[in-house]
Amino acid sequence: MNEQKRQYEFIEKCKDMLSKRNKQLSACVVNFGCQMNARDSEKLVGILSEMGFEMTDSEDADLVIYNTCTVRENANNKIYGRLGGLYNMKKKDPEKMIALCGCMMQEEHVVEKLKTSYSFINLVFGTHNIYKFAELMYQVLNEPDTFHVQIWDDRREIVENLPSRRKYTFKTGINIMFGCDNFCTYCIVPYVRGRERSREASDIIREIEAQAADGVIEVMLLGQNVNSYGKGLKQEINFAGLLARVDEIDGLKRIRFMTSHPKDMSEELIDVMAKSKKICRHMHLPMQSGSDRILKEMNRHYTKERYLYLVDALRNKMPDIAITTDIIVGFPGETEEDFLETMDVVEKSRFDSAFTFIYSRRTGTPAAKLPQNASDEEIKDRFDRLLAAVQNSAAESAERLTGKVMEVLVEQRNEKDDNLVTGRLSNNSVVHFPGDESLIGRIVPVELSECKGFYYLGRQTRDGI
Repeated sequence: MNEQKRQYEFIEKCKDMLSKRNKQLSACVVNFGCQMNARDSEKLVGILSEMGFEMTDSEDADLVIYNTCTVRENANNKIYGRLGGLYNMKKKDPEKMIALCGCMMQEEHVVEKLKTSYSFINLVFGTHNIYKFAELMYQVLNEPDTFHVQIWDDRREIVENLPSRRKYTFKTGINIMFGCDNFCTYCIVPYVRGRERSREASDIIREIEAQAADGVIEVMLLGQNVNSYGKGLKQEINFAGLLARVDEIDGLKRIRFMTSHPKDMSEELIDVMAKSKKICRHMHLPMQSGSDRILKEMNRHYTKERYLYLVDALRNKMPDIAITTDIIVGFPGETEEDFLETMDVVEKSRFDSAFTFIYSRRTGTPAAKLPQNASDEEIKDRFDRLLAAVQNSAAESAERLTGKVMEVLVEQRNEKDDNLVTGRLSNNSVVHFPGDESLIGRIVPVELSECKGFYYLGRQTRDGI
């Protein structure tokens, strides 16, 4: 029996058990972390819905699942804090079920701490066996007073096409690969997500075609490093080739992807993007540092010169593209001279936005063992200077679009003003403008009347397209 069929049988077994209860059970999936986690959460919600759970955003639910992130250690501390609140809820309702999954669960010391200090949890599983969730829930329903744990070190098998429920009817993420082989010295991801595994291109295309037929007009292709897609597959194909095939799918109007690693960025990919009318004009290209010495210590496998070449190549082929990045300040051993190299890249690249971080040691990574030579005050000063430079270039980039009419994919009602709706430009900028729920899921032309730094205010100019 294939694994997909087997898991559907466990869904039916759980559904039968739940139908015999004297009340409608509710479930809440709380997502922490990246877009990969968000996609995993959609799968959990889909499976739970098929079982008969009523989904809710409230943690008062009969079942609460935390899909965890562990990129930074404070993310772990946040989970421990939240578990305290769930413990108080479970004391009042002993039948309440609590499950934890995701990257944080792949750390052995975390699981041991949960067993010792949070034994009220019902289920713990990791990133490699999420497709077995229905089977694991069946065990929980049969033994509700047991602490169930199933963590795998790695897996090569990819099981997709299980139930999934999209957060948005009109857009979704599509996994094209799993894991990471880069082993940047500051990053825990390869240790918790495993080695790179690419999905077959034909399976990806079929899934996107089905999503497009079901009303999806925007897809985001997901992977820890999409630029290395295709390695190890029998059919020879790279990410540029896959992207070109996705571009041909009827019904799609927008295609996004993340994350791109500069070391694998190709001229072919830039050409495919430039020729497409669907691929969004946005490239998130993490730089991390502008110093060749620090980049080598980080194990990034590219130089400052190469990074700047890629930025120029993108802008030469697509003058309207928005380039965003990640930058770490205070990596162990970083000097003022190293930092000034980073500032030089910021000045030359004129990023549209940047996620800036002060380095924090991540237990289990090689960089955690490196000595820090800069004081907290020096690192904070560098961070403040970097942030000011990034904000300045982002403001200049954003201001250039003020007054123009741009296409906006409307995503939701504005969270603060019911008279407004909120959407995104192709370059990923956020726009708020007057409208109602009938616009959600549509691409409409909007005049960007005012730039507010990180978002625009605008007005719709004519009927949607």
